[in-house]
Amino acid sequence: MPREIINVQAGQAGNQVGESFWKLLLAEHGLDEAGFYKGNDPQQLDRVGVYFTEVDLPGESTKYVPRSVQVDLEEGVCNHLRSGSIGSLFRPDTFMTAQTSAGNNWAKGFYTEGAELLESILEVVRKQTEACDALQGFQLLHSLGGGTGSGLGSLLLSKFREEFPDRMLATFSILPSPKVSETVVEPYNALLSVHQLVENSDLTILIDNEALYNICTSTLKIKGPAFEDLNILVSQVMTGVSTSLRFPGQLNGDLRKLGLNLVPFPRLHFLIPSYAPFYNPADKAFIRMSVPDLTQAVFDRKNLLVACDPRYGRYLTAATIFRGQISSREAEHAVAELQRKNSAQFVEWIPDNVSVTLCTVPPVGQTQAATCLANSTAVQELFKRTLSQFTAMYKRSAFLHWYTGEGMDTMEFSEAESNAHDLVSEYQQYQEATVEDEEIEEYEEEVAEEVGEVEEVGEDGDEQ
Repeated sequence: MPREIINVQAGQAGNQVGESFWKLLLAEHGLDEAGFYKGNDPQQLDRVGVYFTEVDLPGESTKYVPRSVQVDLEEGVCNHLRSGSIGSLFRPDTFMTAQTSAGNNWAKGFYTEGAELLESILEVVRKQTEACDALQGFQLLHSLGGGTGSGLGSLLLSKFREEFPDRMLATFSILPSPKVSETVVEPYNALLSVHQLVENSDLTILIDNEALYNICTSTLKIKGPAFEDLNILVSQVMTGVSTSLRFPGQLNGDLRKLGLNLVPFPRLHFLIPSYAPFYNPADKAFIRMSVPDLTQAVFDRKNLLVACDPRYGRYLTAATIFRGQISSREAEHAVAELQRKNSAQFVEWIPDNVSVTLCTVPPVGQTQAATCLANSTAVQELFKRTLSQFTAMYKRSAFLHWYTGEGMDTMEFSEAESNAHDLVSEYQQYQEATVEDEEIEEYEEEVAEEVGEVEEVGEDGDEQ
């Protein structure tokens, strides 16, 4: 029985990444652009139901329709998707658009324009969930810099949490980066979204345009990469994460297992993704990566999809997902060896904190590949970066009238700011924690409790 995932893509970035993701899924499952099976490997259809609904057409073969909802507050991107090469793949009633735009304004997406569209989106999602046998959860694709992806994306997330409290909510969130800035109010939109993600998401996989540009230019040698090139990198990670749900493997993992192994504390669920191998297509004939090379590569800064340096933080947990003909002994050994050599970078108070998942089916056009999701304290760099830009504007109340004009209270900005500060300090606290610290704290707490009991006894004695 497939454990289904429902895909929701919100805003321009979400829909463009989604288009790339569905194209890659079609290739992996041997489907053509209209959703009909053209492959020759029975494994391709074995668990295709995780992302696709089977529709039997009279007189034709079975059509596989994506279990997905495309949402935007303007029609442009959805119309482009409809009229594009995979437009006939989606159900027509799953495109939800409004006439106006969110205009890069989080408040419009969350309170006014987005809220008007909310009920009809939830109705479509309910229909999709009712047709599922065993719904695993939702994945939301959105960017945090614009208005729709951040505002309406956050609103959808909070509603999913209310209506489906026991299902996994994973988000692929594209963060604004300093070198690739689209709008001036990005820090506001991003921090208000992070405020919601901390509370409502189970797994948030962060992606950063700056890191994607660096991979395209320095590793893939693409001159002047377009958004299509960046989106392919994101979709490779997305398909990697869901691999063992979609194909048989020796060591399985899924969204729930990832969540369990990767999130030691409920608020610290922001993950840094990486993928290997990335290489210049012209060098394909010369690339032969061993399992230790793949393992080394996914923990290398050059292969991260986020512009931060993991050497300045420590890994709380990580999950590696290997694809291809790789033996479990080889993979486990490579991961253990990497941990042994870089033991200072992994916290010692979580033993065996790198999980391994193996899937025998490699990605299209490759023999072996690896995806890694890391929960590293270095992620605080991203929040600090956005926080400093946010604070600089907020203390002068710049651009605030656009948000308050949509019915927002300035207190929300203050709450979002203090929540982000708390998040950064939590990461810092666990980065500095050592085994001795933990044991000393426990000892001090025990002593304090004993002292408290002695004092209470003394006070009772005085009364007598």
